[in-house]
Amino acid sequence: MTGETSDSRLSRDLGLRDAVVVGLGSMLGAGVFAALGPAAQAAGSALLVGLLIAAIVAYCNATSSAQLAAAYPESGGTYVYGRRRLGPLWGFLAGWAFVVGKIASCAAMALTFGAYAAPAVARPLAVAAVAGLTAVNYRGVRKTAGLTTAIVIVVLLALAAVVAGALTGGTASPRHLRSISDADPRGVLQAAGLLFFAFAGYARIATLGEEVRDPQRTIPRAIPLALGVTLGVYALVAVATLLAVGPERLGAAETPLAVALNQGRWAALTPVVRVGATVAALGVLLSLLVGVSRTVFAMAVNRDLFMPLAAVHPRHRVPHRAELLVATLVVAIVLVADVRGAIGFSSFAVLTYYAIANAAAWTQSGDERRWPRALQVAGVLGCGVLAFSLPAAAVAGGAGVLAAGAIWWWARRTFLRRLRRRDRPKRRSNPDGDVS
Repeated sequence: MTGETSDSRLSRDLGLRDAVVVGLGSMLGAGVFAALGPAAQAAGSALLVGLLIAAIVAYCNATSSAQLAAAYPESGGTYVYGRRRLGPLWGFLAGWAFVVGKIASCAAMALTFGAYAAPAVARPLAVAAVAGLTAVNYRGVRKTAGLTTAIVIVVLLALAAVVAGALTGGTASPRHLRSISDADPRGVLQAAGLLFFAFAGYARIATLGEEVRDPQRTIPRAIPLALGVTLGVYALVAVATLLAVGPERLGAAETPLAVALNQGRWAALTPVVRVGATVAALGVLLSLLVGVSRTVFAMAVNRDLFMPLAAVHPRHRVPHRAELLVATLVVAIVLVADVRGAIGFSSFAVLTYYAIANAAAWTQSGDERRWPRALQVAGVLGCGVLAFSLPAAAVAGGAGVLAAGAIWWWARRTFLRRLRRRDRPKRRSNPDGDVS
């Protein structure tokens, strides 16, 4: 950005391991503890097909995000890419979709934490989690990456216990799986759209573009690594839980992994699932708060949001005002939110975001290209199909919020244009014909 001072730059503290861990912290937990039940309810035994479809679409999106992030290593992710490659409106819509969708995700993860930790006081605990993690982020991104590492380790250990307990607890049987050929294709696509919610975390790496060392090399390597590890973990957990209790019980459960483990001889390990779920929700919430605040920061820098949100803390080098605004909005939603509804709404908004990312990557050529354009075409089509396969309420709500964002962008742009014209010095002619 022309004329920017060192005060407007964020600190580049994250290496490859840190970037991968931030991506894992964003993905591990969301799908396993929040989206697996609704996805099983929609697709039945074909849940694994939905998981594979979600992963394929996510991979297309990941390659587009990595290719764009290498060319534009700045905070803001697809908001920046859309502005640079497609124009200001598309960039704004990408940023708007990301912010509103991920704020809903933040609320869902905060409520998931509260529900697993202590259902009787779930909402107060959710509010406390948002406040505490915002305080961590406020202190600097290195502290964020360090805490995320610890969270990922705890979650992986908990999921390993779930898989082992479900498969060896005495209830696992192929009889729990009905034929995949009986599945409703729309249900499978809806499950894929819901499970996409779990894979969307790799973009958190791209939104940290100004805080990653050597971003041209680090980001394209970190995104596929984080995505691959997450897919492997999700597949193991999905297979184990389906074999243990079947799709019907899995889909009806509020805490599907706890139900799968509680049926066999390893029921005593159920508290491990509860601990893993609470820690996983905290990990996802932590990284979501980081990513959303960085996008708000980038949009404020470009005057698509209010300029005071572009401030960087003089000591901690973080966008502190953007972080505080995001936390405030999440707390407001937590007080009235429904977890499953938030997942559908978030998925629609985020699929829109990635459709724009794929379209932006399609326009790149020459040395900027790292993957064939066919992947970007598949990404756009996949995002569109999954978005409109989601529950009708999620589609209507998401489309309405995106339309409201477009109206805001047009109204603000029109207002600023008229303001500039009004403030422009008027030319007038003197009696001699000279213009003054």
